[in-house]
Amino acid sequence: MKKTLARELGSLASESRNPDTLDIDLLPTLGILEKINDADSSVPGVVRQVLPEVALVVDAVVEAFRSGGRLIYMGAGTSGRIGLLDAVECPPTYGVPEGMVIPLIAGGEAAVHRAQEGAEDNPELGAQDLKSIHLTPRDVVIGIAASGRTPYVTGGLRYARSLGCTTVALACNKSAAIANEADIAILPEVGPEVLTGSTRMKAGTAQKLVLNMITTASMIRTGKSFYNLMVDVKATNQKLVDRTRRIVVEATGAPYEEADRVLNQCDHNAKLAIMMILSGLERAPAEDALKNADGFLRLALQNLQQGK
Repeated sequence: MKKTLARELGSLASESRNPDTLDIDLLPTLGILEKINDADSSVPGVVRQVLPEVALVVDAVVEAFRSGGRLIYMGAGTSGRIGLLDAVECPPTYGVPEGMVIPLIAGGEAAVHRAQEGAEDNPELGAQDLKSIHLTPRDVVIGIAASGRTPYVTGGLRYARSLGCTTVALACNKSAAIANEADIAILPEVGPEVLTGSTRMKAGTAQKLVLNMITTASMIRTGKSFYNLMVDVKATNQKLVDRTRRIVVEATGAPYEEADRVLNQCDHNAKLAIMMILSGLERAPAEDALKNADGFLRLALQNLQQGK
């Protein structure tokens, strides 16, 4: 069985040897870095080729959010940690509730800081982790695995699919086994790594680009931006308080003093402050206008102009 697994891994593009870096152990530091940079520069172009599939996922996530569903990432090792990085930034950046984007990693919280290598080999663990968060058919589950064959991810996707969830496979090999368990497969095949099998590099970069796209586009599609400003950012520290102020000033042209005054009236809610300043409304009617526009600031302002 071990020989069979070795042959399977060896046939994957992400596990094969890179002919451009066979001499990397002989190079000086700058030469090594140039090789890494050359390899990394190919990743965005490969990701661009799978944008149609990414768009399908974004549409599914938007529908899930609108119906009270969640976005759930599942992965092991680097893939799990990349999912975690993306998920934990969503509440402060977009003002969404905790638990709307959930990262699951094989081995649990301990695996964030220290490799729990054996955990990824258990498909039942993937199903159990989804059961523990009370998975529902409204949720979208994205399984992340560079090789595309991680048992933890396979088990999770299989269970999610049995419930009727939208399932997504994100892997860096066209022949990814987890694609067979998914409604949508995103497969940016970035090819051999600079160091053979070190998929935290190009494969990890591709995964991060894709996940960032999914959450960013989904949040934009659900009204979390005004032009290209993050108007639902939570002012949870001094840096974000300052950013909130600058967002209001950028959006309205108001002086800093007025931005501060209105922000203080609405608990540092940038979207509401912008609505109040641009519409001239007090807090309560401004809140109603945003609610009637499903949180879309541009639409709320347009509705007022049109007398709706």
